[in-house]
Amino acid sequence: MDRCTELADTAAHVREFAKIMDRLDGERRLPGWIDRAENAELPMVRVFARSLRNDLDAVIQGLTSPFNSGIVEGRVTDLKSIKRQMAGRAGFPLLRKRVLLVAATRRPPTVTSDVIH
Repeated sequence: MDRCTELADTAAHVREFAKIMDRLDGERRLPGWIDRAENAELPMVRVFARSLRNDLDAVIQGLTSPFNSGIVEGRVTDLKSIKRQMAGRAGFPLLRKRVLLVAATRRPPTVTSDVIH
C-alpha cells in the first residue's frame, strides 16, 4: 500500500467508516466523514458518500441505533438459499424439514443489558 496512494487513501476511508459503524457513532461523525469522502480524489468513495447523503437521516439512524434487522435478514437468506437448492427436486414436506433443521442449528438471538438504554 505504500506505493499506491489511492489504495492507502481508500483503506483509510474504509477504516474510518468501519469505526463509525462499530461504535454506533453515526450522528456525530458521519456528516464529517461524508464531507471528507466527497472531497477525496477517489471516484468510488465519492459515489458511496453521495449515496449516503441522499438518505442521510436513515443512514444516521442505522449507524446510531443498536437495533437492526440483521437476524431476520439472516433467516430470510437461509430460507431463500434452501429454496433455490431444492427447486424442482422435492415437495413441500422435505423443504419444510430442511428449513426447520437449519433454523434449529442457528444460535438463538440474545439481548444483553448493555444494548438496552
